[in-house]
Amino acid sequence: MSSRLRCEPNQKGAFPTPRVHRRETSIPITDIFTIIFVLVDDWYQAEGCKFLKGKAGKKPEFRDSEVMTLMLTQDFIPFPSETQYSGFIRANYLDLFPRLVDQSQFNCRARGLRLLVEQFRRYWIVCKGWHLGTHYLLDTKPVPVIGYKRNKSHSDFAGSAGYGLCISRNLKYFGYKLVTVTILNGIPIVYDLVPANSDERKAAEVVIDYFSFCDFFADKGFLGFKWQTQIFDQTHNLIWTPQRSNQKYQNTKNLDRRLNSIRERIEGVFHEVQNTGRNIERLLTKTVLGLCTRVIIKMTSHLLRHLLRIDFNVNIQTFEAIPAFSMHFTSDV
Repeated sequence: MSSRLRCEPNQKGAFPTPRVHRRETSIPITDIFTIIFVLVDDWYQAEGCKFLKGKAGKKPEFRDSEVMTLMLTQDFIPFPSETQYSGFIRANYLDLFPRLVDQSQFNCRARGLRLLVEQFRRYWIVCKGWHLGTHYLLDTKPVPVIGYKRNKSHSDFAGSAGYGLCISRNLKYFGYKLVTVTILNGIPIVYDLVPANSDERKAAEVVIDYFSFCDFFADKGFLGFKWQTQIFDQTHNLIWTPQRSNQKYQNTKNLDRRLNSIRERIEGVFHEVQNTGRNIERLLTKTVLGLCTRVIIKMTSHLLRHLLRIDFNVNIQTFEAIPAFSMHFTSDV
């Protein structure tokens, strides 16, 4: 995307004034595949292969880097099921993935590489220094897996999932809570899946333990002076939440104003996670392992979306380059 210069002649001899115009350029899906494959394969050759050291068996013809690339781009081309997605790739982009395996093999390979995808996500968090901040957002999100009234006795989720209630949405569901710590611009740093009937504060302790001397901004589900004091004594982290109207001690107006603005960011983060790509509440999984795999893919793709925007000026939601600036020299006289 080079700048374009155009000089319009000025009859009075005045020096032309530069004017900046925005240009938009669409990015073909093939370029997206290429960028992501290069990122994944470079990491795989330098770091990823270390996690597979000692793995028995012949190396597959359809490489792990290719499988991981398709796993991550699946959230950018949001088909409801992997069968539809693999069929779309086979019909339109088989020249990029000539050794593409069938859907069943792809699903099996994806589950086997889920931890490698998570390591890829952590690598970029450390590489970009996103884990070095001191201000974070803390919240939970419902992840339903089975209908609320449906029989669960023969489900793979029986025994690990639970019944829960999302008060803000008046939603009764059976499944899990996704506990997430993100930086202020919405990039997830740490997350965990816990049963839906878990106390939000107990669930948060798992992810908060990764940090020290930080400020966490959360909603009223994390209220509790005794619990917040315990967290501070153990990790030196401060939990900032709005107060209920019937509580004896209230926040200052300035603090409440600050918390309200940050609360909008928290809702914005989960709205982006849910409504960009495949809906995290409708992942169509039948096993715990499948759910964990798709949540890992979802969170890694979300980070990759930010990475593509920051490092490659690519808006993956619209498949466009972030508008560049072109100089047009015209005269004001």
